[in-house]
Order: sequence, then C-alpha cells, then structure tokens
Amino acid sequence: MALALIYIFLFSISFTSIHTHSHHHHPLDPLTAKEFNQIQTIITKSQADPTHNLTFQYVGLDDPDKQTILKWHSLNHTTQPPPRQALVITRVNKQTHETIVDLSSHSILSTRVYTGYGYPLFTFEEQIAANQLPLKYPPFIASVSKRKLNLTEVVCESFSVGWFGEKKKDKRELKILCYYLDGTVNLYVRPLEGITVVVDLDEMKITKYYDRFTVPMPKVDGIEYQASKQKPPYGPRANGVMVAQPDGPGFQIDGHMIRWANWNFHLGFDIRAGPIISLASIYDLEKDTFRRVLYRGFVSEMFVPYMDPTEEWYYKTFFDAGEFGFGLSAVPLEPMTDCPANAVFMDGYLAGQNGKPFKISNVFCIFEKNAGDVMWRHTETGIIGQVIREVRPEVSLIVRMVSTVGNYDYIVDWEFKQSCSIKVGVGLTGVLEVKAAPYTHTDQIKEDPYATLLADYTLGPYHDHFLTYHLDLDVDGDENSFVKDKLVTKRVTDHSSLRKSYWTVARETAKTESDAKTKLGIEPVELLVINPNKKTKIGNHVGYRLIPGSLASPLLADDDYPQIRAEFTKYHVWVTPYNKSEKWVGGEYVDRSRGDDTLAIWSARNRDIENKDIVLWYTLGFHHVPYQEDFPIMPTLSGGFELRPANFFNSNPVLKTRIPMVAHWRNCTSTDT
Repeated sequence: MALALIYIFLFSISFTSIHTHSHHHHPLDPLTAKEFNQIQTIITKSQADPTHNLTFQYVGLDDPDKQTILKWHSLNHTTQPPPRQALVITRVNKQTHETIVDLSSHSILSTRVYTGYGYPLFTFEEQIAANQLPLKYPPFIASVSKRKLNLTEVVCESFSVGWFGEKKKDKRELKILCYYLDGTVNLYVRPLEGITVVVDLDEMKITKYYDRFTVPMPKVDGIEYQASKQKPPYGPRANGVMVAQPDGPGFQIDGHMIRWANWNFHLGFDIRAGPIISLASIYDLEKDTFRRVLYRGFVSEMFVPYMDPTEEWYYKTFFDAGEFGFGLSAVPLEPMTDCPANAVFMDGYLAGQNGKPFKISNVFCIFEKNAGDVMWRHTETGIIGQVIREVRPEVSLIVRMVSTVGNYDYIVDWEFKQSCSIKVGVGLTGVLEVKAAPYTHTDQIKEDPYATLLADYTLGPYHDHFLTYHLDLDVDGDENSFVKDKLVTKRVTDHSSLRKSYWTVARETAKTESDAKTKLGIEPVELLVINPNKKTKIGNHVGYRLIPGSLASPLLADDDYPQIRAEFTKYHVWVTPYNKSEKWVGGEYVDRSRGDDTLAIWSARNRDIENKDIVLWYTLGFHHVPYQEDFPIMPTLSGGFELRPANFFNSNPVLKTRIPMVAHWRNCTSTDT
C-alpha cells in the first residue's frame, strides 16, 4: 500500500467515523446558515426606509444567561434549551444600531442606536470597496506614474486609523496603503512608501490624499515564498512521517460537543473571537463524575502597536479582534500541512455585509497529537539487582484555527492534556509589515530607524503583539477565589539550622479587583483560582493554577493614546466578577475608540471577587524586534500559557493511564509502489 493511500484511508476514517448529529441545538452552538438567513430577513423587514444602506457589521449568538446554561447542563440536557437569540450590529444612515433578535419567535426583542465613541467591526466588503478607490483616483494614478510603475500591478490594503486625542466625534475612516506586485505575490514587502489615502467609509470616497516623498522600491529578488517559485539549491527534505490510527480517532464530536479521553467541552465560533471553548469539564476517575474547569475561554482582543512615530506609520496601532475580527479573518486549514493526517475538520459560518451567510470551510481542525513527549516517567535503580522503569507517553487533543489578519498569520491552539491541563498556544508567522527606505547597509543609517534593516531598501519596524484571553474559570463550581502564593525569602536567625535562609509560601487571597491586578516577572508568585468551598481529602482547597508564558509588558507611555485604548495590557492578570456584558477588553466598539469602555475602566469599580463567580483575564505578549531570518516570510514564533490542576485531585490523575497501543501495518511500507 502506498503511503499516500494510507493518508487518504486514514483521513476518510477520521472524517466519517466520529461525527454524530444532535436533533437540537446546544444553547452555545454558533449560529447556523439557516439562522443567519432568518436574522437577515427579520432585520431587513424591520427597516422603515428600505432605501437606506443597511450593512451588517456583526452577527453572533447572544449568549443565554450563564446560570440558565448551567441549570440546563446540570439536568443533562433533558429540559427545553433556552431560546436562541442573536446580537446584530448594523449600520443604517451613518448610525450604529444594536438589535437583539429572538429566533424562536422570529421577532425583535430590543433595538437601540449606539451614540458613544467607537465603531463596529469592518466588513470584508467595505474594505474591498475602499481598496479599489485609489486605482481610479487621478492624483494616485499620477503618483504611480511618477514612480514609473505599472498601475495594473498595484494592489491596496486597508488599515484602521486609531484615535489620537481628537475632541469631536470622528468619521468612520480607513487609511489605504498600496503595494507593487511586479510578478510576485509577496505584496507586503513592496510598499509604495510615502503615499497615504484616507477613505470615508460611510461616503465610500477618498477625503484626503498625501504623497510626501519617494524612496526606492524594494527588489523582487529573494522575496518569493511559494514552493513553485523556488530555485536550486534546495534545503533538506525530512523523511516522511505517518500518523496511524487504525482504530479511528479517540474522540467523538456530537454537534459542537467534543469528548476525548477524560475531557468534555463545547467548541463555538464567533466572527470576532474565533474559537470559543465552553463548559470544559474533566472526568474524575476516583469520584466517577465530570468536574467543571472552564465555563468559557476565548481571545478577547489582540493589540499590535508599531513603534515608528513618523507620519506614515504612527497610527499603526491595531486591535485585530475588535477592528478586523479574529473569526472573520479565519482561513481554511490545509489537510496534511496545517493539520496532520489524522485531523478532523469543522466548517464555520459567518454573516456577510448583506447579512447572508458564508461558509469558511475547514475553519477548525481537531486532532490527537502523539509527538514523542513524555507524560510521566521514572527509572528506579536504588533496589539492588533490579532496574524498574515506567514511562507513559503523552497524547493530547488539539483544537486549531488560523487567523490571517492582513500580513500576519496567527495559529491559535487549545490543547487538552490527559494530565488535566489546558495549554493555550499562539504561533506568529506570515509576512512582516515592512517600510521602504533608501538603505542597502546599516552604515548608511544615521538616525533612529525604529526598525531593523532586513534587505536592500527594506526596514522591519519594531512592534508588539498582545493577546488578552477571557478565561471564565469555574473550578469545581462557579464560586471561586483568586489566590497569589508569593514565594518569600526567610532568614534563619535563631541558629536552629546551619542554613542561613530558605523560601516559603505566603498566601494572599484577593478580596477586590485591585488586589488581583498582577504584573508578572517582578517577583516569584504562584497564581491560582481555587474553590474556597471544596477541599481535598487531606484539606487543601481544590484549584487550578495559571502557568504564565510569553511575558511582555507594554513600553508605551501611559498617556499615549494607543496605550489609553489598550490599558488592559498594563497588567498581565486581572480578575473581575462575572458580568455577561464584559466580554471585549477593548470595548464593544473598538475602531476609533477612546479607552472609555475597557477592562481597566470596568475593574476601576474595585468590586468584590472573593468566593464569587469570577473571570480571569490573561495577556500574553511578544516584543518583536525583526531579524533577517524573519524575511521574506517569518518562521513561526510560538508562545502560550497553561492552566494546570493544583490540588484539584487527591493524587496524580493519570497514574492509571494506559500506554497507547502501537499500530502495526502488515505488508505495508513507505517504499511500496
């Protein structure tokens, strides 16, 4: 049997054997294509004046009340699920409308006009329309001609403009920057530097135009990343690796519920957040029951500020989830490359600008990973005449999505481990946002370039990536507390030991939101969410701990306008009492926002959080100084964090985990033809 046929065979097994379908929606299921059509019809019919230009900016599930979900869930889904409702944000006659639609009664429950600062998500359609405007704009055509470039090789992209202290309410605008292909598809590394186009989105017309200077166009040589365009000599080729699961995958998918090993969770999809993990529960073998760990987890916002303060770059301070949509920017995953041969794929549905649904095929992949990691092991040589060795290989379950927000691709993983940890991973790859400049050697640079010289005429500006996660932990119940176990040095002063010092744990339970705010990396500390109402057999409070990763703190000044909008990045950890309306750390309306509806504003109320239903917010970050190896396309830079049991069990929960069976393929090798 040829190796390719094995892949096809395994892939067909994984696709056909694990999907079962529920007759009823889970209350947290994302909206379906049929429901998007229903919503579009209801909203369109409600318009008093059908001549107004109605656009759908956000359509998503309006989550049922948490306690309603938990009650329904505790009754094993035997009662009627709560009504399906949708939150719809539209633009009509230059106004933003918020509408709640009840899908069971086919009616509008509420509607209001939003009059505050900030605007909703950009749609793909309005970005595409704005990007076409320069190509028919005489001053831009003249600028292209002045540079002796071919207009048919020019493509343009959209950028949010931010807020920089303007007092009156701003227009809804985009800045358009353009690039030159000239035979390549790696457009982002060939900018038409010096040209800026400003588009009024509501009028869909160019309102400002600047052509301030010209610099040499970066060269085409050496910028291709397509395999078909590469020329010898080639790099090494790794030997083929086969993922074999002859008995099929070890997980089941029922609608959007996923069951694997000792885990049970719900996987949702949202135009803004992308993947949403809900009701993650772990099976306790000793207690013979599922115990809840995470009620809801998702990316709440991603802040990407660039460090070039010049006229053409200062505004590049993006909020990728709230402005461009982490889910809207999701891309289909490629079998065998984005995901291994044993992966199963799920599609996602979103609403377009006209409210009609469109499908993103293969938006998620789910697969078991067995990469040679060790779950636990020990070799005992202390017994004379014996060597005892016990090893358990690590097998985990991965849920993956890739969001391509302009030039960057973000690989978002939720990894569920048999050891009952949840690892969250983020990989940064794609193409750097570069700046054309007149330099071919670092010796020519006399001023601060705010960047690294990557190639001839090409600078890679310094920038940050901050991803803030909403983590509604429900550790064995929804009444939890946040604990800081500080590791403090103690001196031995009473001569009771030959030692002069040791460290011990000083426990602090956060009573209010201000107590919980934490900057990591300053002092050693263990961060835990515990259930103060439940203890292990020997008396420890059950809990989960946050194992941080990818620590970075903002370096912008507190009074800088982008940092005011992104004040939620000032601390790595915040804890708030659960509030259904507090989902998006940058505010409901992020485009052109002023920082008046952020996590920092909510938390300033300093509410009680001890023994409450609480939400933990964690920001992982990267300070990105580009290097030449990041050009012309960037190898993946990875980071993440872990949620790990901390006295949640009475002992090692994977002590009795059995070694996976080894798959043997008879009369089948990779060299068969």
